[in-house]
Amino acid sequence: MEGQQRLADKPGSPGGGGTAQHRPLYGAQTWGAVAYLLLSFPVGLVGFVFTVVVLSVGLGLAVTVVGLPLMALGLLGCRALATMERARTGKLLGERIPDPEPLSPRRPGPAGRVLALLADGQGWRAALYFTVLLPWGVFTFAVTLAVLIVGWPVLPWVVHSLAAVNRMLATSLLSPSSLSERVRELEDDRGTVVDTAAADLRRIERDLHDGAQARLVALAMDLGLAKEKLTEDPEAAAAMVDAAHGEVKLALQELRDLARGIHPAILTDRGLDAALSSVATRCTIPGGVRVTVSLPTRPASAIEGIAYFTATELLTNISKHSHAHTATLDLWRTDDRLMLQVHDDGNGGAQEHPGSGLAGLADRIRAVDGVFLIHSPHGGPTTITVELPWHTRSAGRS
Repeated sequence: MEGQQRLADKPGSPGGGGTAQHRPLYGAQTWGAVAYLLLSFPVGLVGFVFTVVVLSVGLGLAVTVVGLPLMALGLLGCRALATMERARTGKLLGERIPDPEPLSPRRPGPAGRVLALLADGQGWRAALYFTVLLPWGVFTFAVTLAVLIVGWPVLPWVVHSLAAVNRMLATSLLSPSSLSERVRELEDDRGTVVDTAAADLRRIERDLHDGAQARLVALAMDLGLAKEKLTEDPEAAAAMVDAAHGEVKLALQELRDLARGIHPAILTDRGLDAALSSVATRCTIPGGVRVTVSLPTRPASAIEGIAYFTATELLTNISKHSHAHTATLDLWRTDDRLMLQVHDDGNGGAQEHPGSGLAGLADRIRAVDGVFLIHSPHGGPTTITVELPWHTRSAGRS
């Protein structure tokens, strides 16, 4: 649309000739690009001189105690100059470049700060940017000035073409690298995993305290009373032992349920096919759940566990909330990914609301570099697709 507007406003085109036709060509965007290109020469000169002088002097003095700290300060200065350059690019070219993450030294003290700066990829990329900007800035300054003086009709097209190169240069060298962004994402995911693990431990502790532990404490007290009555009232003692026997069975069942919630034995022994088929039989929807598992081998136990608990929670949600009649659960491998898809014919409307079970489930999936997708229009049906990395099971394990 913008290109069509420019062609329509080109001098000599039908309907051209008035002041209005020149507004898109000689508007604020064009003059911002002109200002940017003219300023690139002095900005590039300052950045080039600072980068080359400080880093070269620091490198020359690297054998002394001041060399490496001087290089670190030079890279810190390049970072500061890059911050101003991102602001200039956003102001004059309208190109918003995100700021990189602040430095986080792994070691405390001045030495750790120096090492962090010397290993800072963002600082070195900024130094490269100002090294390249000077010769390019000289060229764009000369071309823009010449067009301003003698080539006025082609000014908009020339400056926008040159500015496009500047945008590419700035976004490629001054924006956070894909690696640093990936590291940040993994750090966030690691925090999610740690929080989830802590929550699971608290849940297990609470279940043990409120369930099996309380029952076993009561059982010990009942057996103590039965022991006291054993000689005085054998019949009452026998009745108390019989009741204690029933409490033992309940405690064992609670412990089995708790163990199943941590890692079911059927999953360890027989894999996802048998484990998910067992889960499907407990789903309470009228038409039941059809399970299809097509896996040539078994993935790593951690991936199996994630797939199992994801499927379990999704089927539980179907039983509780979907009002579905039937559901399907499909599991297969594609290249190096484990695919899980759960479909139901319920009322739909499933979403990742913050703090909801689906949101927590999605966080766990994405924390291991997985994908979690929901398609659930109101009125249904609902299809949830999960993609997990495939890791081969270690040698010596089934």
